[in-house]
Amino acid sequence: MAVSSANWIKLLMLGIMWGASFMGVAVALDGFAPLTLAALRISLGAVCLTAVVLSHGAGLPSLRSRDGRIVWLFALLMGIFTNAVPFSLLGWSMTHVASGFAGITMAVVPLFVLPLAHILVPNSRMTLRSAFGFGAGFLGVLVLIGLEAFASTGADLETLARLACVGAALCYAIGVIVARLCPTVNMLSLSAATLLCGSALILPSALWQDGVPAVPAIRPIVAVVALGLLPTALAQVLLVQVARSAGPAFLSLVNYQVPVWSVLFGAWLLDETLPRQIFVALALILGGLLISSAKRKAV
Repeated sequence: MAVSSANWIKLLMLGIMWGASFMGVAVALDGFAPLTLAALRISLGAVCLTAVVLSHGAGLPSLRSRDGRIVWLFALLMGIFTNAVPFSLLGWSMTHVASGFAGITMAVVPLFVLPLAHILVPNSRMTLRSAFGFGAGFLGVLVLIGLEAFASTGADLETLARLACVGAALCYAIGVIVARLCPTVNMLSLSAATLLCGSALILPSALWQDGVPAVPAIRPIVAVVALGLLPTALAQVLLVQVARSAGPAFLSLVNYQVPVWSVLFGAWLLDETLPRQIFVALALILGGLLISSAKRKAV
């Protein structure tokens, strides 16, 4: 599987959307509880993508055929590991840990993907070059966020919340492996089925935990709509496309971009100060990306 320029563009789009989503989440949390927010964005994304696939005649995978049922099983696993469980874990854990620690653990995703892909995905063998590149990228994220991310906040359940962050990163890694191993199917249909499964899992949990939310101010509502359409619905489509065409190891490199875009958007839109170490971090991250993908004919 060649890593084409289109895959690089999609990887960049994913990094930008997921990096900007931190601001959207911050705004949306002014009006919604964390689990309710996750349920709303997944459900909105599911409705949007289902409408698209039905209007274009692609349809959802058929439950009447054996192949269709297998695809739904993969969609269920992806709904669990790329949406419902990690969204829930992160939403809860970020009330107990520093946001910098959550950013660091998202950068661990490629380090989980590399050995999993080596074992489970054909033509995704781990090499010394790729391991070095992934390590350089992770070091870049560590430089960007700083060692203070590991400082204790003193919050109750902090240790358990940190484990939840790591669990979310592992979920994302498993999710992209599942996306790659799924049988051949229309990618829009698979994306819609994934979000439908994710919403079916998380929506009852949110209603049980938080109840029916009151109608908030307009800004949180706009933020939820934006989160549902872009870093959830559109991102799910791009995730499936890149995972299946370029492989899970390549897709996981997006997690090194996300903290960078988050910092840049914060400086641009929220007048936050850019950290002095950002250029060193960028050099390490970009160097890691180049090293891990250089002369790669297949992933």
